[in-house]
Parts: sequence; C-alpha cells; structure tokens
Amino acid sequence: MELTLAVVGRAHEATFGAAIAEYERRAARYWPLVVREVKEAGGRSTAPAVTRRQEGERLLEACIGRGELVACDERGSSMTSTDFAAWLGRLRDAGGAVTFVVGGAFGLDEAVRSRATRLLAIAPWTLPHEMARLVLTEQLYRAGTLLRNEPYHK
Repeated sequence: MELTLAVVGRAHEATFGAAIAEYERRAARYWPLVVREVKEAGGRSTAPAVTRRQEGERLLEACIGRGELVACDERGSSMTSTDFAAWLGRLRDAGGAVTFVVGGAFGLDEAVRSRATRLLAIAPWTLPHEMARLVLTEQLYRAGTLLRNEPYHK
C-alpha cells in the first residue's frame, strides 16, 4: 500500500515538530509512509483566498499518484479510530493507495476539495494545520496497532 501525506509547510513550533516526527516514525512501522511538504504561500498582505489557491496548486502537484485522495477538512465526514483503521486495512488488502492532504493556515482550496475522493474531518473544529497533521499521523500509527492487534504505546 502506498500512503502519502501532502502537507503545507513544516511545523513552526519545535514541540509540534518533534511530536509530528515521532508519530510519522511510528506510523512508518505499519505503512510505507511518504511525506511531501509544500511551501507555504502568501504573506501578511496576501488575501487568504490567494494563499489557499497557491497552496492548493502546490498540494495537487504533490499528489501525483493513484488511489484515494483524502482532503482533511472540518466539513468532511468523521470516523472513529476503529473505523479509520478498518478502512485503511481494506485499502491495504486491496493493494490500494491513499494520499492525505492537509492544508495551511487558511485551509484547503476548493480545487483540492473537488478533486478529493473523500473529505475527512479530523475533528469537528477548525485546527491549526500543524495540529491537524499531528492528529492525523497519530491516528495512522494507532490504525497500524489496531490492525495488528498490538497494544497502543504512548
């Protein structure tokens, strides 16, 4: 199974960066994980819509591949950890591929959402993109432990 994360930027805070790196390392034990970070767009004087569009173009360029394109967006559907693991397990067993897309500070452009095969709500709230990436990578790790019936290690 091919599993890719296409994300905007790197973690600006060291605490988030360390936690993201740790969970990406843990998740990679269960999934062949590729992370594609795209450059943040815009600046203080750039309109949010322009920033979203520029980042959306970069994210879509990073999503070269096959399979599911999952846009992480609070307007998407939610899954329990168990359901998420089962869904990933079915994709894995079918030899599928999945790319998860996490937008930047202003969210995802409509072009990304419209290309997605699934919209996934990581939480019902709007999260900073660094936190969304952290939660997603933690859930990828958790899904791997669930599918192998292993204890979850903190």
